[in-house]
Amino acid sequence: MEKIFASAKDLKEGKYILIDGVPCRIVNIEKSKPGKHGAAKMRITAIGIFDGQKKQWLGPSDQDIEIPIIERSSAQILSVNGSVAQLMDMKTYETFELPIPEEFLAEAQAGKEAELIISMGKRAIQRIK
Repeated sequence: MEKIFASAKDLKEGKYILIDGVPCRIVNIEKSKPGKHGAAKMRITAIGIFDGQKKQWLGPSDQDIEIPIIERSSAQILSVNGSVAQLMDMKTYETFELPIPEEFLAEAQAGKEAELIISMGKRAIQRIK
């Protein structure tokens, strides 16, 4: 189960939403008043957590919307090769490689711990401790 459903009117900034099958973090919500012919409309602006692209969703406030299930995990950095890190999951001891975001390139060193965000079968480095 990779996603759940919730009403659009219950969403808040900082929460997560699925737009076009991409998990995104909400950065702005605009609501219009209900009119003569229907429910209030919402415009949600969000940024993809894996690709960093800006996306928008427009729809009625009473519509059910998909919410991705976000997991957080930690992994140890085994080695760094350019902008790619080889990591080992601290719980399952599985090893895998992930690209290092530009803001963490200076901090990424073997032996340090990285915080991961996992959703929809994808992983990304969110922070390095």
